Amino acid sequence: MPQRQTYIVEHLDPELGQWSELEYIAIAQETQQRPGNTFMLSSLPDGFQVPEKLAQIPAFRAEKRGVEDVYADAKDRVCLLDPQAEKDLNPEDKREFDVFLFGGILGDDPPRDRTSELRKKGFKGRRLGPVQMTTDTAVRVTRMVIEEQFTLNKIPFVDFPELKFNDHESTEMPFRYVTDENGKPIMPEGMVDLIKKDADKSIDDLF
Repeated sequence: MPQRQTYIVEHLDPELGQWSELEYIAIAQETQQRPGNTFMLSSLPDGFQVPEKLAQIPAFRAEKRGVEDVYADAKDRVCLLDPQAEKDLNPEDKREFDVFLFGGILGDDPPRDRTSELRKKGFKGRRLGPVQMTTDTAVRVTRMVIEEQFTLNKIPFVDFPELKFNDHESTEMPFRYVTDENGKPIMPEGMVDLIKKDADKSIDDLF
């Protein structure tokens, strides 16, 4: 029987920005492609409104409890994706973990170490390399390593890609992305339009 994977983002904020909404929908849609897998938002505050498009994806689950409560009796199955971890995630980790935990703030620029709150709860950590990723990219990379058995050095990446909107407008994204077969960064549907529309804002304002 195929091993089922659960991908969890601890969403600590009372609101959901447009950027995060697009990321979460992309994560849920990709998770849905492997039967039995789950994408969970945990630690959701009271009154948190799950967007309808996200709620309609069968692989998605909303959870008010924190991950330490959900997996109180199985903490050793949970892998925290932690930029400060000593070991990189590798295909062998599939034998040890089937729950993968993300702080939900991997896409902050500059990175804020809110993952430390989860680290203090005693979860084992793995790193996804030295360069900051968006949350959907981090989940995508984890899925490629665990489900498809890529090593990190075999995944096609692009760092800090420039998005050109026209001859006069462009912006550099301060993150690492997985690339598609054409060498273009894989981003959630609608993300480029969101960035273009808000080109005068900082990246921080879009979360």
